[in-house]
Amino acid sequence: MHWPELRAQCRLEEDAAILALNKPAGISVTGERHDTDIVQLAEQDGETLYPVHRIDKVTSGLVLLAKDLAAHGQLTRQFNKRTAEKCYLAVTASTGLPDHGVIDLPLSVGRKNRVRIAAPRESIARTDNGPAGATWSVAQRDVLAGKNYPSRTEFTTVLRGEAHTVLAVRPITGRRHQIRVHLAWIGHPIAGDPLFDRSGAYPRTHLHSWRLRLDAPWRDPAELALTAAPGPDFWTAGTTRLTEDPEALLALAADA
Repeated sequence: MHWPELRAQCRLEEDAAILALNKPAGISVTGERHDTDIVQLAEQDGETLYPVHRIDKVTSGLVLLAKDLAAHGQLTRQFNKRTAEKCYLAVTASTGLPDHGVIDLPLSVGRKNRVRIAAPRESIARTDNGPAGATWSVAQRDVLAGKNYPSRTEFTTVLRGEAHTVLAVRPITGRRHQIRVHLAWIGHPIAGDPLFDRSGAYPRTHLHSWRLRLDAPWRDPAELALTAAPGPDFWTAGTTRLTEDPEALLALAADA
């Protein structure tokens, strides 16, 4: 796909400082390991963009890019300080998750640059908190030696199906593959995730960057409050239609 076509189809919000896109699954934001990506496509067409954050190639949805370095610095600092409010939608190929959950598990990078939990799988403990949901964690004594990164993911269940669960997921920290690894290691992998699901039952990974809120001093009001609705392919997991009313489900998730 050529950049002008992709830009026009995916543009959500734009001003003199930023461009927000609803990225389809299957195209990278930036990175040397990919044959092509959004930043490269734009550059080939004469437009310079600076990614404010990244989402994985297999993940669809909201991605924010800056048009100048001043705006880039203002926005990336909010991600670094964890003041940016992020929310994803995920479909797990499983059932049995609580209404609310906290996954508080450190991450590390293992062989072949693979992200994993920095503790043995059998050391992960689930603590049920009644109506408040459940928490997954490991004792400090079980954390593997070496470099690891404290990581926290919070989720709310918004739809339960016979074989799938739809979640609104908030990554409090922003580690690489965090949502994907956290959910998989507690036994609830994302449907179609190539890191953990080799079934071939799903044509895409059911993870979507949905909402983002940041301060934007150059705007009036001084904020960016962005939403990217998932496409129809997100709501069909394999042969299962997850909902006949995505808009109502998204309204429920927004209130969760």
